[in-house]
Amino acid sequence: MVMAPSSLNESSAEVELLSCPVCYEPLTRVGPPGLILQAICMSSFECKKCYKSYSSKKNYLDLTVTAGLKKYVEAKPIGTELFRSIIMSFIYEKGYRQCFKRYGFPGPDEEFKMAQDYFKSAEGGVVVDVSCGSGLFAIRFAKSGTYSGVVALDFSENMLLQCYDYLMRDPDTPLATDLVLVRADASRLPFTSCSVDAVHAGAALHCWPSPSNAVAEITRVLRSGGIFVGTTFLRSSPSWMFKPLNERILPSENYFTEEEIEDLCSSCGLTNYTSKVEQSFIIFSAKKP
Repeated sequence: MVMAPSSLNESSAEVELLSCPVCYEPLTRVGPPGLILQAICMSSFECKKCYKSYSSKKNYLDLTVTAGLKKYVEAKPIGTELFRSIIMSFIYEKGYRQCFKRYGFPGPDEEFKMAQDYFKSAEGGVVVDVSCGSGLFAIRFAKSGTYSGVVALDFSENMLLQCYDYLMRDPDTPLATDLVLVRADASRLPFTSCSVDAVHAGAALHCWPSPSNAVAEITRVLRSGGIFVGTTFLRSSPSWMFKPLNERILPSENYFTEEEIEDLCSSCGLTNYTSKVEQSFIIFSAKKP
């Protein structure tokens, strides 16, 4: 993949960072090179191994296994479907995310600064914001100018559309920004192995149907020395009466203790685990050896 394209009119057959979600073969691109929104939207992609084609849809690139299917429909957990709704994508930054402060989350600006501190070694590289939602952090990463490319990745079509809308409304974020929108499954990341410098997952771990599969995938796509940074809610009291509202509304087995998160990272091959905790909020980092 060409990280610094000279022209949006160029065509590229370069080996891509992006890969087929079915077989992980690097995709072949026809169109302008680079991790730039305009370039991705103007390109088509094909897997030369399983002959599946992918293209941009409504300003994001759909790299899910089910992309393009017409009849097959796959049921997803209720939490996944909730975040795919138009209502949730609209209210996420207009009240919903602000409620996290009562559980110890310091707020997006401070969380972004904390992530940037962890990502010092990834400066100049590619960052993937997994479960990016409406782009709360992906847009900040892109606007920082710190990275050669930022991928805003989410399974929710409406979250990606809301992210695009915020991009279009922000005069400081031109279309030429090194940011692309990708629809994908956290448990089936469409990137070649050892190709990404850093992965961020803000308030996401507890939303994944299989956190172990997702963290294993993150380990696969990270380069040696790559950093994974995540935030989530820690599991609280075992009594339903004393659980925070978020756990009562969306009961899940995916709220963990700090020890369980460290164990999960370790079991997936990540090392150098560190964390900071404030009430139910935890930010943690781990490195691929």
